[in-house]
Amino acid sequence: MNNLRAGKLFFKINGTQYRAKGEFTYNLGVDKKTMIPGQDGVHGYKTETVVPFIEGTITDGDDVDAKLLAQMSDETVTLELAHGKVISLRSACFAADMDITTGEGEIPVRFEGLSAEEIGA
Repeated sequence: MNNLRAGKLFFKINGTQYRAKGEFTYNLGVDKKTMIPGQDGVHGYKTETVVPFIEGTITDGDDVDAKLLAQMSDETVTLELAHGKVISLRSACFAADMDITTGEGEIPVRFEGLSAEEIGA
């Protein structure tokens, strides 16, 4: 049994790998349920749509076109995790502020899409 749970990851847009830095976060877009309280007890729940996303930080370089990155839409974004799972985000667009730091050349990235799936190892 493999006990590896975290560590290296690979961030790709349409199959092109970018230099991932630090932690990434993702959400598969499963509807959120919120209970509805009443004066006489709980009346039930409502569901809210959650937008699936992948976000984190990449390192800038002469091979990264920041303006092109910010204009991306209808992309397939994947996050390949250390334990073998792949998170696939489809019909995704860039949804972050393009605030690039010069100290370590960091570009925050957030892609939001129409659907996401978790593909097992």
